[in-house]
Amino acid sequence: NGSNNRNIKQYKVTCLDFGIKHNILRNLFEQNLSPTILNLSSSYDEILETKPDGIFLSNGPGDPYATGKSIVPVIKKIINHNIPIFGICLGHQILSLALGAKTKKMFQGHRGANHPVKNLETSFVEITSQNHGFEVDRNSFSKEILETHISLFDKSNEGIKHKDLPIFSVQYHPEASPGPHDSHYLFDKFYNLIKEY
Repeated sequence: NGSNNRNIKQYKVTCLDFGIKHNILRNLFEQNLSPTILNLSSSYDEILETKPDGIFLSNGPGDPYATGKSIVPVIKKIINHNIPIFGICLGHQILSLALGAKTKKMFQGHRGANHPVKNLETSFVEITSQNHGFEVDRNSFSKEILETHISLFDKSNEGIKHKDLPIFSVQYHPEASPGPHDSHYLFDKFYNLIKEY
């Protein structure tokens, strides 16, 4: 694969583990990103001590509001450091909470493979894997949050980015491999943001 033969610098990524999947770590390694895994109760100082070039917020089960109670204030402080942040699934919801948005329980959660998601920046439709019962409420977005992806099943939010900061996240699972690899570009994007910052 391309990442082995380009002459690229290795960057350190600190992963906050809400239930991280092995495949995500594999994707980070493939991008020449070296992950350090910290648990959910890590403090602001513990996270910064790892001298991260980027922060990754992992997937995991649970209610984002309850899970995020202690980590959301920490992420709020980290956001001010201009460190690139990438979140997936629960990580997307917790990052959204840290950016001042709200989450809500879905009437019907999204489970399984082959969920069509539209990338609003490119107009491409990605075929994704999903496993979540909560969604980020787009009506709670500040002017700083831009919606980047929506579900074509029920138009719920599937991705955001910050208007000015190197921060983005998606609700679906780009690391799952049901067949399509439509979403691997997200890991490229994360690498490039880290390189830039």
